[in-house]
Amino acid sequence: MKNIVGMAKLGFCSSGNLIKPKRRSLLLIASAQKPQSLDMINGKKVNGISVGEGPYTGIKKIELIKENVADKSDHSSLVGRFVEERHVYRQTFIIRSYEIGPDKTATMETLMNLLQETALNHVRSSGLAGNGFGATREMSLRKLIWVVTRIHVQVERYSSWGDVVEIDTWVDAAGKNAMRRDWIIRDYNTQEIMTRATSTWVIMNHETRRLTKIPEQVKQEVIPFYLNRTAIADEKNDIGKIDKLTDENAEQIRSGLAPRWSDMDANQHVNNVKYIGWILESVPLPVLEEYSLTSMTLEYRRECRQSNLLESLTSSTANVTEDSNKNNSSNRKADLEYTHLLRMQDDKAEIVRARTEWQSKQKQNYE
Repeated sequence: MKNIVGMAKLGFCSSGNLIKPKRRSLLLIASAQKPQSLDMINGKKVNGISVGEGPYTGIKKIELIKENVADKSDHSSLVGRFVEERHVYRQTFIIRSYEIGPDKTATMETLMNLLQETALNHVRSSGLAGNGFGATREMSLRKLIWVVTRIHVQVERYSSWGDVVEIDTWVDAAGKNAMRRDWIIRDYNTQEIMTRATSTWVIMNHETRRLTKIPEQVKQEVIPFYLNRTAIADEKNDIGKIDKLTDENAEQIRSGLAPRWSDMDANQHVNNVKYIGWILESVPLPVLEEYSLTSMTLEYRRECRQSNLLESLTSSTANVTEDSNKNNSSNRKADLEYTHLLRMQDDKAEIVRARTEWQSKQKQNYE
């Protein structure tokens, strides 16, 4: 991950010559010295860079100190680090202003992006990365990629702008031909666990777009990193079937959703995080305004390309199935529960099924 530092050529023209300021104009001079880097907040790396100890006033104060890396070819300091004998990968982030929603806290999409970033850096830092997006060397040789089939996220509390979070991730086998990846997000200052997530991944051939078994060579690459641990206990995990929504039982339908070029990822399909925004497009506005999204389960069924038009369907889970608890093993108390479907607009082919749980913001503030 590159250390992005502001290097605007203020006060200079394209040829590099200094522009003489006009009368009453403001001249900003950029220092020619090595730019300072965002380094440490309370001794932890933030967004790939370390941050320094210091008091917080309003938005947390970040000290700018020079990055000290003896070997410039070693970029390990720019990402996270391994803990617990290299079984757990840990990375720290600061919540940016553009990662918060209308209520001034991080969104579910922000959390998903941080989880994805940590997972990719885990693969890259492990020394297994090939030339693919998160693929190992043996996978790259066989033109294989990882694709997520299911992900479940439980949120106890969302971070605010300027908060520092610490993310742990690890992997384990999921049956014979899948891999499970788990995450835990903590508040760095208090070490309070704010979010837990678990996901299932399978392998797809990049050219044929068909799922395939995990080759033995790939298994031998990843087995040393397996950790027999779960972020979410089985009795609290949402492993139940997500019922299908149709035109008949959907309460809200939003049509004409169009993927953009910027929604595509390095594997040439729509980034799975993008689906969250489209799913929430059909959630009633009062729910978005007055309730917090505390649990989300996504069941991915097919790829989506830029040329596809999509439809988002939402309905109260009680209207889809007679006994919602039968399908949801998390058994967590939620004020609202919804079932969702994202599908192709032309042939109605399913892309993602989802289930969400919501709690009243007023009740959370009271507690």
